[in-house]
Amino acid sequence: MSGFHEVRFPLRLAHGVTGGPVRRTDIVNLSNGREQRNARWRHARRAYDAGSGIKSIADLYEVQAFFEARLGELYGFRFRDPVDWKSCGPLQVPAASDQLIGTGDGATAEFALCKTYADAAGSHQRPIAKPVAGTVTVSVAGVVKPASAFACDVTTGIVTFASGHVPAPGAAVRAGFEFDVPVRFATDRIEVNLSTFNAGSIPAIPMTEILP
Repeated sequence: MSGFHEVRFPLRLAHGVTGGPVRRTDIVNLSNGREQRNARWRHARRAYDAGSGIKSIADLYEVQAFFEARLGELYGFRFRDPVDWKSCGPLQVPAASDQLIGTGDGATAEFALCKTYADAAGSHQRPIAKPVAGTVTVSVAGVVKPASAFACDVTTGIVTFASGHVPAPGAAVRAGFEFDVPVRFATDRIEVNLSTFNAGSIPAIPMTEILP
């Protein structure tokens, strides 16, 4: 991913951030009263507002310094979604059996991390490009693999098995992990009026997801 800094937005400020997934759907109303719907995007794009996480002048300064270091909208960065940042639910502990990332064929050594959202009616598979270093665990055919059996590129989300550990044909490859969302600032300036800030007015600091 070009134009990206492998640094994370301050975690303590992210806990107060608002936002979540955004989708675009075209809806055409037909003359018979029915409608046709078409998904404009294959994947959702997350959008956040960091302004709600700022509680003090010190917080505001920290965000401004981070904004300047990214040169505004120019460079992307990592952001931890306060709700969705694991291969499992937010109150669970990631396990190597959490997410199916592929099936072995005896030759393929590389598998891309992903997270599947599903229920009885449908499902969606989301690519995970920014796993957190040291959190990725992998299992093959239900057996947890040692750390020496694979490597994970935390800048792309690609898991590569070492020689002698390539998954056998038909073997389910699963993974557990924590991850960040690649985002950028969605504004070229941060406006702050200290008198209104001290009175409880929160500045808008929008961020938008960068798709891998």
